[in-house]
Amino acid sequence: MAKMLHTSSTTSTSFSLPKQRHHTSLHTFNHVESSINFHSNRRLSPSISSSCSPWKPRVWILNPLPVINRGSRVGDQLKATLVPESSGENDVAAVEKSKAANTLVLGLLFGLWYLFNIYFNIYNKQVLEVFPNPVTMTAVQLAVGTFIIFVSWAFNIHKWPNISRGQLLAILPLAVMHTLGNLSTNMSLGKVSVSFTHTIKAMEPFFTVVLSTMFLGEIPSTWVLSSLVPIVGGVILASMTEVSFNWPGFWSAMASNLANQSRNVLSKKLMVKKEESLDNITLFSIITIMSFIMFTPVALLVEGVKFTPAYLQSAGLNIEEVYMRSILASICFHAYQQIAYMILQRVSPVTHSVGNCVKRVVVIVASIFFFRTPISLTNSIGTGIALAGVFLYSQVKRFKPKTT
Repeated sequence: MAKMLHTSSTTSTSFSLPKQRHHTSLHTFNHVESSINFHSNRRLSPSISSSCSPWKPRVWILNPLPVINRGSRVGDQLKATLVPESSGENDVAAVEKSKAANTLVLGLLFGLWYLFNIYFNIYNKQVLEVFPNPVTMTAVQLAVGTFIIFVSWAFNIHKWPNISRGQLLAILPLAVMHTLGNLSTNMSLGKVSVSFTHTIKAMEPFFTVVLSTMFLGEIPSTWVLSSLVPIVGGVILASMTEVSFNWPGFWSAMASNLANQSRNVLSKKLMVKKEESLDNITLFSIITIMSFIMFTPVALLVEGVKFTPAYLQSAGLNIEEVYMRSILASICFHAYQQIAYMILQRVSPVTHSVGNCVKRVVVIVASIFFFRTPISLTNSIGTGIALAGVFLYSQVKRFKPKTT
């Protein structure tokens, strides 16, 4: 009997000391409760002492502090139900904020595009009126643009490009057309008013359609051809009533249209491989540098060294004024073209074309007010018809011909 009691006592003792657990607070409090009750009354079993104990920690454990453990399934369920809702609201707010920021940046780019274009035409026209050397001015503008590009690469504003020989050969025709387009624009600005030069340059869509049909095989739709009628008619009407009209200025502006649109068509025809394609800003940078390298010797042969202080002083010109306005015109020239490429990366070609049409209207109006250009009612109507045709052209380009 004593042996049995000893065995029972041993069993009771071993059962009343459960293994310590650290997983949850509930197990910890159960261990403490069992240990205290066992030491206070050894004759009671742990289960009975737990039910009869006057101190009941389980009563307040049922209402614990609202702390969610990381390993708790309840916590995981709460996170699964609450986090998606809050994160969804944050995502919507982030998207709306991103859209507003993008719209603001795009509007700023359009404003700078117009502003730099206006000031380029004003400063360039002022210099060409007293220094009628468009070849030298074109070389100066390309030189300043090249300098800006190398500075942006040196300070890592834009990444230094990795250009292959094949890419350089493909870009070479684009650089030639780019140079001829800038040269012919400067020649036209030196001969006629800024407003008339840009009225003639409104015929760019006409050259785009003709060159795309000849070299790319793109057949224009009836709507596209119809939109060219007011463009051509408006330019003719404006030319017939232009006070500053002369044939060299007219043909120079037309040559600018031909060169610039040839550059665009060639870029589509030559830069077709995606693995060899360049982003727009890098392409423009390479074109500018190549144009400067090619054109500088030509400018020296054609007009000689005429941009020196000695030559300007002998011509009775204000050296500081000519230099300052030439540099400002060159900076504005490079800035508005680079911003145009930046905008083209953000919007569709159709939207870019509409923006270009609005830009031409802004430049024409600004130049008329700044230079007080005399303009007749018939001339203004012709200019308006041409610009309306450009806008119509940009809209009908949205419609794609149905393929069967």
